[in-house]
Amino acid sequence: MKFFIIFALALAAVSAEDIFQRDLVVPVIDGEGRITNGNTASVGQFPYQVGLSLKVNALASAWCGGSLIGNNWVLTAAHCTDGIQSVTVYLGATVRTSAEVTFTVPKSDIIIHSGWNSATVKNDISLIKIPSVTYTSRIQPVRLPAISNSYSTYVGDYAIASGWGKISDSASGVTNNLQWARMQVITNSVCAQTYGTSIVTSTVLCVATPGGVSTCNGDSGGPLVLESSKVQIGLTSFGAAAGCAKGYPAAFTRLTSYLDWIKSNTGISY
Repeated sequence: MKFFIIFALALAAVSAEDIFQRDLVVPVIDGEGRITNGNTASVGQFPYQVGLSLKVNALASAWCGGSLIGNNWVLTAAHCTDGIQSVTVYLGATVRTSAEVTFTVPKSDIIIHSGWNSATVKNDISLIKIPSVTYTSRIQPVRLPAISNSYSTYVGDYAIASGWGKISDSASGVTNNLQWARMQVITNSVCAQTYGTSIVTSTVLCVATPGGVSTCNGDSGGPLVLESSKVQIGLTSFGAAAGCAKGYPAAFTRLTSYLDWIKSNTGISY
């Protein structure tokens, strides 16, 4: 239930309470608008972007992102959907809750990876089944990597992250206008210098955040898509508790590790 924030260089007792939180749904109005230190999206720029309003209980809700991968399926993070009662899915939105289509689905329509471990952030991936949606100019699925015997590490490649997460470390909640940022993939060994090898495993992908350009609370579960091919390679998983804009790497679930799992649950493959 947390958008995971890992304490950099202090991981002896990492738990779900220590890591990037899903953010409470508190609109933030800001003239510049950022992911942090990113850019404001234009209408239809990211037609695969999904917004998720998560009902935790009768009194509390939270916000995450996701990606549309097929007519009936949304991909997001396990820590977003763990322990929730239901989720309202926003499709075709640029302004956060002004969507072309919305669906509210119960927890029975959510598939959380059976190996999800909140203590180590391992297998931070889940699927949400939605009623069949009709594609439009603002609602389109993102492509996933092709199933293969070997995969690129993507090190050095540039990718685009998007979401309605906090636009600064001082912001009180998620923002209204969809944000995006261009980020460069780094090696897992460099990322592990911050978070440790027990957290940064082969199923994790990390990006550099120079200038404080990073994903943040509320971006959880949202897509990381290769700039060159428009293929989704990651989903937002965790970052540093010191702050999103402090220059620590941002970490994503590496989708090439889960293509067979996605196919077995949805039938979707490339």
